[in-house]
Amino acid sequence: MRRYFGTDGVRGVVGETITADLVERLGRATTTWARAQRVFVGRDTRGSGPELEAALVRGIQSAGATAVLGGVLPTPAVALSGLDLGVIISASHNPPEYNGVKFFDSRGRKLSDAAEEEIEALLGAPATGDGKVERAENQADVYVEHVCKHFGSDLSSLRIAVDCANGAYSAIAPRVFERLGAEVHAIFNAPDGTNINVGCGATDTAALARVVVDGKLDLGIAFDGDGDRMLAVDEHGELVDGDQIVAVLAVDLDIDLVAVTQMTNHGFHSLMRERGIRVLTTDVGDRYVLEALWREDGLLGGEQSGHVIYLRDHVSGDGLTAALLLCAALHGRPLSEAAAVMPRWAQCKENVRVASKALTPGVRTAVERLNRELGESGRVLVRPSGTEPLIRVLAEAESADIARETCATLAALVRNELG
Repeated sequence: MRRYFGTDGVRGVVGETITADLVERLGRATTTWARAQRVFVGRDTRGSGPELEAALVRGIQSAGATAVLGGVLPTPAVALSGLDLGVIISASHNPPEYNGVKFFDSRGRKLSDAAEEEIEALLGAPATGDGKVERAENQADVYVEHVCKHFGSDLSSLRIAVDCANGAYSAIAPRVFERLGAEVHAIFNAPDGTNINVGCGATDTAALARVVVDGKLDLGIAFDGDGDRMLAVDEHGELVDGDQIVAVLAVDLDIDLVAVTQMTNHGFHSLMRERGIRVLTTDVGDRYVLEALWREDGLLGGEQSGHVIYLRDHVSGDGLTAALLLCAALHGRPLSEAAAVMPRWAQCKENVRVASKALTPGVRTAVERLNRELGESGRVLVRPSGTEPLIRVLAEAESADIARETCATLAALVRNELG
């Protein structure tokens, strides 16, 4: 069992679960495990980033490798680095007091559960070398060129609001959209180390929706702090989630296979059956979606939360390339019309803060009973968060009232048994 790694790297509150000592040991252990000679390092805009970067570098050097520093970069830029190992210091969509570390192998792939267990076994390993540090200049420009070359299209007909979440895309995304001809209204693009994901980005699209509606813009794009997630709002300010975005792309790109997670809306599955597109369903987590795509030689997948993966000319999920593909798929239509291709079942979700994330027999029995009662007209799903002390509760049904009532009942039980 993994002690430190969750669904997406190692993550937690800085000074509590995430310390400089742990990050240094992770750097040494992972470099040793990978037998890496050169390790590419990026970070997002959190104030704790430089301190943790320094700790990570010490760990890499102590394993005899060279740390190549790329500075502030989105996670997909690190995945594309092509070195022996890629590391991003980030807590993705989490608030500023969080930080973490995510790793990519030489092919840009996230590490497997088994690999993470092996790395944890090496956390006590002693220093064995004295490596070097290099700085990689203009890595943001290298990434921009790759994105524009492989995913760019003429966006001169679009007026777009871009919410950068005060994160790693703040200096990148607006200029890419402008370079491709769009009229850009950038918001939350002034990171100060304390404002990443605060009231903005893919976890809070309210401000973005207001900008789109008030400005009579065509659509809005919201990234998370490290840029591996993207959601959109249509011209009416209505949210377009990851399920809908993957659905639009699957139809537009003439895909014959997609990979999604257990959280994906039933309406998505209905559309895919109608279009003859095979669906692979995985555990929650974009790395499990990626593993399914690699295994089945697929190109497209994603999560409702906004991880959208397209592996033609890429190696990982990428919020900016997903946004560019979505814009290209509009073909002059409003986003609301394009997204309407996918019917949506009512879903109700609640995140329950808990003292223990171990599901009790009572919770498991209730889940089984509710799923039996709902049958083909709905479902419930209860799962521990991989990144926070939360139990995530989902109820889905043809009726919004049933979804709300079922979610409330189950969340109350979880709170009572685990809170």
